[in-house]
Amino acid sequence: MSNYTHIFRGTAFSSNSPKELQILENHLYCINEDGMIEKIVAPAEDDYDILLNMYEGKDNFHQLAEGQYLLPGFVDLHVHAPQWAQSGTALDIPLFDWLNTYTFPIESKFSNISFAKRVYEDVVSTLLANGTTTALYFATVHKEASILLAEICAKKGQRGLVGKVVMDNPEQTPSYYRDNDTRAALVDTEEFILAVKELGESVKQGVYPVVTPRFIPSCTTEGLQGLGELAAKYDTYIQSHCSESDWAHQYVQERYGKNDAFALHDFGLLREKSVMAHCNFLDDADADLFVQTGTAISHCPISNAYFANSVIPLAHFHAKGVDIGLGSDISGGFSPSLFDNIRQAVMSSRMLEDGVNPALPANERGVRDARITVNEAFYFATAGGGESLSLPIGCIAENYTWDVQVIDTKIPSARLPIYDENEPLHDIFQKMMYLARPENIREVWVQGEKVHSR
Repeated sequence: MSNYTHIFRGTAFSSNSPKELQILENHLYCINEDGMIEKIVAPAEDDYDILLNMYEGKDNFHQLAEGQYLLPGFVDLHVHAPQWAQSGTALDIPLFDWLNTYTFPIESKFSNISFAKRVYEDVVSTLLANGTTTALYFATVHKEASILLAEICAKKGQRGLVGKVVMDNPEQTPSYYRDNDTRAALVDTEEFILAVKELGESVKQGVYPVVTPRFIPSCTTEGLQGLGELAAKYDTYIQSHCSESDWAHQYVQERYGKNDAFALHDFGLLREKSVMAHCNFLDDADADLFVQTGTAISHCPISNAYFANSVIPLAHFHAKGVDIGLGSDISGGFSPSLFDNIRQAVMSSRMLEDGVNPALPANERGVRDARITVNEAFYFATAGGGESLSLPIGCIAENYTWDVQVIDTKIPSARLPIYDENEPLHDIFQKMMYLARPENIREVWVQGEKVHSR
């Protein structure tokens, strides 16, 4: 029998499929030295008592207390790390004004490494405390500060996918905040890729460079072409915004005569490792192209409520076979918690199905079959995010990483309303999805290492 680095005992919730929740009641989870789940043992199996006799009482045996449960770590597919400094402000103005009045000025400050360090250390710690074990980050145009964000992820134990943002189009970016020119943008991006790849070789949980055109309006045609070539050369992840709002969607149609998806594809920016944020205005041809190229959608439900001018037909795109995960979109989304985004994803989908204009008849008011369940939203925040990144994360299953959050439903300041000791476990799961707060997250583990506890 293997010599395990850790063994946990308790009840876990994970996704078998988008609609099907898996409940592993009082199982043993055997973690090897690489931080992978090597074996899961049910109470009825012969190995269960053998392993208990071998490990119970040892320092590497972890028994969950009454009222504690395991969830997979969350996978946040869209975070603007520098915007943590402005979270919770200016959410009542249009996207174009928000970017130019608030966002670009704050991001320009990240030329100051000391300021960048303060914000980046805080945002990584905050996301870990909220159960986010993997995050796909936009940094800024500054190469040094972007490398620093990857280093902070490495140090704090979060699996970070980090992008140095490219903004080389002087017609759509302010003079005080842009790449010096297209050549500088591409040179800095290549140097950033090489630095983060080297860093990632020594990091157990992994850090990864991400090619990151902010969005089509901020980039020149030459810049977009060069970024596609760099992504192919180094086989990197790619992230951008895609058909997010009326303004952004129409801008690309006017500039290129096509939707964002096909324009990005022309530059080699849609591929198996691509994650596009928002995508509210995708049509069926765009969605089919996502399926063909393996491109995923990062659904940002809170941010979309403020800036996307629409509700994304998420159920429709997922039924077509598009990979989908959740994103907080700090700071267009005010909350660093994917619990909050799970809740909003469900609410927004119900509003899309039911419709929002009471002047219309009920049968004309909404979009049929648009709603998703809390099971599906949980899947998008965990397994769906892992599938979108093609990484063995987001599930509590054998051959997946031990990325988990320990939820304590009995924390005095955030006690969940569970009074019946025989309450069905699926009902307890739903209460966690709708009521859990950061105080309920007792521990967070990434790749078999504890990275947060309270």
